[in-house]
Amino acid sequence: MPVIKRYPNRKLYDTESKRYITLEGIAEMIREGREVTIIDHTTEEDLTAVTLTQIIFEQEKKEGGFLPKSVLTGLVRTGGDTLNTLRRGLSVPLDLVKQVDNEIERRLQELISKGELAKEEGLRLRDKLLSFSGQDTDEPDLDERDLQTFLSKHDVPTRDEIVSLNRQIELLTAQLDGLLAEANQAKAGAEGTGKDN
Repeated sequence: MPVIKRYPNRKLYDTESKRYITLEGIAEMIREGREVTIIDHTTEEDLTAVTLTQIIFEQEKKEGGFLPKSVLTGLVRTGGDTLNTLRRGLSVPLDLVKQVDNEIERRLQELISKGELAKEEGLRLRDKLLSFSGQDTDEPDLDERDLQTFLSKHDVPTRDEIVSLNRQIELLTAQLDGLLAEANQAKAGAEGTGKDN
């Protein structure tokens, strides 16, 4: 696991690749599925959660709407309780295959009704797509390349993209849990110090 050291001048140094790295570089590592740890160079304090929060903040500034306002407001308002709700809402449902089949059916019907796809072609595609979700075959489909081109043209995500998004959601949830735990510890420590005075 790469260890990133944060220096007093706020520069970040990747000890694995022996070079300075930006917040965007750390975000890219996380998107690739890599675990990272960020520590303060001087104090050895774990700054992973704080840095990941900065990454989310920067992405929100750039993209606007990276996370829905209601999710952000809920996190601030209720703290850790919201994470469980967020995790349930973002995790993959158990009936994913059925939902994917329903969505394929809906999108194909929409394309047919708009006249962007002939009914016969839509039925043929539906049969192929729905059979993919319900069975595994070792034989490659002769029209697989055409099918992939069609699906990509109509912005249907691939299985790999969905799996990647789910990994990112799980990683983000774990990191948010860590951030909240740190915040709660800091709050408890501050309250404990205040009582002693």
